[in-house]
Amino acid sequence: MPVSAAPALPGAAPLITTPIVSPGYWGTVWAQLRRDPIAIAAAAVLLLLVMAALLAPWLAPADPYKASMIKRLLPMGSAGHWLGTDELGRDLLTRLMYGGRLSLLMGVVPVAAAFVFGTSIGLFAGYVGGRVNMLIMRTLDIFYAFPSVLLAVAIAGALGPGLSNSLLALTLVFVPQVVRVAESVTTQVRALDYVEAARMSGASAFSIIRVHVLGNVLGPIFVYASGLLSVSMILASGLSFLGLGVKPPEPEWGLMLNTLRSAIYLNPWIAALPGAMIFITSIAFNVLADSVRSAMELRT
Repeated sequence: MPVSAAPALPGAAPLITTPIVSPGYWGTVWAQLRRDPIAIAAAAVLLLLVMAALLAPWLAPADPYKASMIKRLLPMGSAGHWLGTDELGRDLLTRLMYGGRLSLLMGVVPVAAAFVFGTSIGLFAGYVGGRVNMLIMRTLDIFYAFPSVLLAVAIAGALGPGLSNSLLALTLVFVPQVVRVAESVTTQVRALDYVEAARMSGASAFSIIRVHVLGNVLGPIFVYASGLLSVSMILASGLSFLGLGVKPPEPEWGLMLNTLRSAIYLNPWIAALPGAMIFITSIAFNVLADSVRSAMELRT
């Protein structure tokens, strides 16, 4: 865009006006998020949890696996153990910091994997349409016959306990949900005039999907997938609580909640700490997802 010069008075320097550049859609979304104090607070909480988990080897005050039977269930504020100790005398602050690694991993990885695979399947089904679409969607509808919790428990129970099996079970739970959203928005975009024009011009299906369809459907799919993070955290912790997730003695919030339940009558505050971490993290994920959803509803 050319720069225009405004008329100037005799002997005065010409006034130069610069064009106003629109920040664009994503710039507007980012500006909206920066002005949202709730989104900033939720992001700060998540960042703090992630940093504590990543830097646990350097920040944690003790060995997460070192037990001491003479220090069992020490109360909060004990010397050398700010948050007390668990049922085996292990430092609870250290276990919580290390536990964030597996808990956050089990919350984020299944959603990310479901986003990739679900988007790919949904794009294909929505663009091709017809019998192929019907076959894919009716097959995935079988998963909707079961609640997410029951389906996750059933798959994890069939595969057996373990981190990898838990991740696979949660991914299989979320893929059909992402596929449904991706197929729906792809079907809508496929009917637009510019997609039809690209098809009539002889462009290949891959080129049309990559250039004209993908950019228009990723936003709604991403917004939906971000809302699954809090659900994934709760389901992952539930599997570990039931003994279908991470195996002892690995620190993980759901597993810690299970092992500390016998101490709820002796030291309820200690037993509640892993549950509080799950609650805070899931709420932060949910609040941030809602803020992103609200910001992405704007149109430039």
